Amino acid sequence: MPAQNYDVVIVGGGVIGSAIAYFLSADPGFDGTVAVIERDPTYRTASSALSASGVRQQYSTAVNIAIGRFGIDFLRHAAEALSVEGAPAEIGLIEPGYLFLGGEASIALMRANNDLQKGLGVSVELLGANALAARFPWLNTDGVALGSLGLEGEGWFDGYGLLQAFRRKARHLGATFLTNSVVGLVRDGNRITTALLDDGTRIACGSLVNAAGPRARSIGDMAGVALPVEARCRSVFVLDCRRELPACPLVIDTSGVWFRPEGRQFICGLSPPEERDPETFELTIDHTQFEEEIWPALAHRVPAFESLKVTSAWAGHYDYNRFDQNGIVGAHPDVPNLFLANGFSGHGLQQSPAVGRAVAELIAHGAYRSLDMAALSITRILEDRPLIERNVI
Repeated sequence: MPAQNYDVVIVGGGVIGSAIAYFLSADPGFDGTVAVIERDPTYRTASSALSASGVRQQYSTAVNIAIGRFGIDFLRHAAEALSVEGAPAEIGLIEPGYLFLGGEASIALMRANNDLQKGLGVSVELLGANALAARFPWLNTDGVALGSLGLEGEGWFDGYGLLQAFRRKARHLGATFLTNSVVGLVRDGNRITTALLDDGTRIACGSLVNAAGPRARSIGDMAGVALPVEARCRSVFVLDCRRELPACPLVIDTSGVWFRPEGRQFICGLSPPEERDPETFELTIDHTQFEEEIWPALAHRVPAFESLKVTSAWAGHYDYNRFDQNGIVGAHPDVPNLFLANGFSGHGLQQSPAVGRAVAELIAHGAYRSLDMAALSITRILEDRPLIERNVI
């Protein structure tokens, strides 16, 4: 079968891959062809479709803060930026904020994070237990020494809507989306030349982007490069509560349990400890985790949750970077036409605008032109220099 040929081939048509395709196709300095290869265009089990879809700036590293700041700005203008033939993109962004709660042992870290965040322009405030109780009277502050509250630029949105908006606009601008699976890559020296698809099609490429989400490691293996990215399963529970919680932000409890409003209901979850977090492609809801860990923490922190009812639940994947839980972004030093956008460990949706723009800039211009993401290069992994992010949820 004769090979098709594209200047850029993107493996993975989720929100990261579709964002890269959009930013490339919209860049006036890029006049090449783009193909996105997506194994399941229904996105039934895609991380992009099963995320809690939050966006925040409260991180402990400068690069993640900058990514969050660009992300919220893009989302605020996404209706226009991603419109197609006059139809605005609908992503349902709201900005009630994030509230991180910490005990006595967290005070020094929270103050250091606050100094960094404010220095980089984040609108955030540290509140003591009394101030928290006055602002959120439904909150039990036992064991809470400080709360870090985002005052603007944090909230949640329709993640599936953003994915579809990126995909729709990229196609409108000329990107081709192919339904298929990549089963092999041809490497000639230090370059990827061809992607092999499961129907026998050969796709020649000038550059190849690995945006394969939880399957990123297998694409890396095909290219001859090792990636510390695994599929991990996370459960999200939908709750009905008889009482309203006025002005409720997304709350991250001292236990690690998080919750936020979702219309008239709430959603919540908890990342399990490493020893109970195996690599898996199965999507199994962990009801035991809710009963034994999440519900007791919720009932303690919010007395109104003592009589909550679970109305539904779902499970989705994290493309988990086991090295340091941060994204891996940029060209691989040993394969310079292989670009990585992997391992976002649950932050892919909110980081997709900045990552999409950054990878597009690298491909189109050979360098970052706006936000420098060198800190997320795979070089840190090859040199065993983890980038420690303290505010991982």
